[in-house]
Amino acid sequence: MESELPAGIGAPATRALTGAGYRSLEQFAEVSERDLLKLHGVGPKAVRILRETLAERGLSFRE
Repeated sequence: MESELPAGIGAPATRALTGAGYRSLEQFAEVSERDLLKLHGVGPKAVRILRETLAERGLSFRE
């Protein structure tokens, strides 16, 4: 299954997120930034890129 994660988040973050089952941007509206940062391989840069990509689509992380 192909993911729609932004390419700019980097390979380690992509592997961590897809390994945790995240494949669509809409799924991130159900999770907080803090929860994502707990995943090994996901850092502040990846979260920032995801936040910006979500905002472009009118979405945001869960508080």
